[in-house]
Amino acid sequence: MRILLWHVRGSWTTAFVHGAHDYLVPLVPGRGPDGRGRARTCPWPATVREVPWNRLRGEDVDLVVLQRPHELDLVRRWLGRRPGRDVPAVYVEHNAPAGNAPGTRHPMAGRGDIPLIHVTHFNDLFWDSGRAPTQVVEHGVVDPGHRYTGELPRAGVVVNEPIRRERVAGTDLLPRFGSAAPLDVFGMKVTGLPHRLRFPFGTFEDLPQRAMHAELARRRVYLHPYRWTSLGLSLIEAMLLGMPIVALATTEAVEAVPPEAGVISTRLATLTAALRSFVDDPARARQAGKAARAAALSRYGLGRFLSDWDRVLAQSAGGSGG
Repeated sequence: MRILLWHVRGSWTTAFVHGAHDYLVPLVPGRGPDGRGRARTCPWPATVREVPWNRLRGEDVDLVVLQRPHELDLVRRWLGRRPGRDVPAVYVEHNAPAGNAPGTRHPMAGRGDIPLIHVTHFNDLFWDSGRAPTQVVEHGVVDPGHRYTGELPRAGVVVNEPIRRERVAGTDLLPRFGSAAPLDVFGMKVTGLPHRLRFPFGTFEDLPQRAMHAELARRRVYLHPYRWTSLGLSLIEAMLLGMPIVALATTEAVEAVPPEAGVISTRLATLTAALRSFVDDPARARQAGKAARAAALSRYGLGRFLSDWDRVLAQSAGGSGG
């Protein structure tokens, strides 16, 4: 198929475009949020093509993958076709609901012509999806390889915009965790974090993915401090690298991290003790990291992900649009 989608989520899109299709990604001047084009720091295959937004009407599109509500209007204006009616479409929901989470109604809830694809069973459970037909396609991740060395007795954390997302990302908890083990924080807009929290963290600002994986794998343990997130792909990537995991037992993390792969809990005392234990016991950390990698390969492998998506795309292309 020839599939139109927006470059919204780097790691998810990287996995998705490794399928056996042709992928069109819109491009706008300045590479803003509605037209970033191809990724510059992630490995994308040659089957992904940038198309200037004002040339999309000349493209033969078989299916549209929507990821944000306003993309419905973008498809109508840029492609000249109505998603779900003139062209088959699916909507991928990456996020857990915000606000009154159990009662939050999804933007697609009133439509029956666009399948709603959740990336976790937690999201499917918590969103009010109304009459939208729903399915769950769990994440798939391009395997970065077992690169763990754990040579540095420090914990690694990956979070984008930790200051703006303080409560959601658990940024406010980092000083508490930092008292148990030295922390290094990777991601976008992390530079001002030590000054904001008045605690000495190491920060690595927006490294290319391969470089980030190499640096992260040198840390002894991976910390996932998120209170509320769908399921951070950085967590799965850390597991694939072979890192042991310490995570808050919230949202989908309780499904992703088996007991042998690390420690998950809602008790901060339990989590800080686990961080300290992994940092002090390299052999235990290495063993838990091997279990984490095996679990991630089994559940979040790229082959399963693409096979599930091929099924969804075939059903959707055959069931709506024209």
